[in-house]
Amino acid sequence: MSDKSIRIPGPDHPITVEHNPCGVVVTLGGRTIADSRDALTLREASYPPVQYIPRKDVDMSLLQRTDHSTHCPYKGDAAYYSIIPGGERGENAVWTYETPHAAVSNIKDHLAFYPDRVDSIEEMASPEAGSF
Repeated sequence: MSDKSIRIPGPDHPITVEHNPCGVVVTLGGRTIADSRDALTLREASYPPVQYIPRKDVDMSLLQRTDHSTHCPYKGDAAYYSIIPGGERGENAVWTYETPHAAVSNIKDHLAFYPDRVDSIEEMASPEAGSF
């Protein structure tokens, strides 16, 4: 049995989750998989930021749930999806925390994508950018 400990983010392992003011678009094979103006940016310790996109903004018809799962002591148990039109590259390319730990509860009902398993995760300038 694996260790399912729960750890609380703190100074030694900070985690922040903030609304991304930019639009976020995820593409693979010329198809838009996700397009959101409501993405959350999760910053965890020294890892690169991750965009968590609400399910409502993801074309779920292009995803297939897999049996793969992982555990993060700071976030909880992650479930995975493959991007069907992505072939082998799209396998387990998407993860979600369906019952995240309290410290990151706002990522519930959001999906994240591995950057190396999609063509792009692009942040689009917000409409307010540059306006006075």
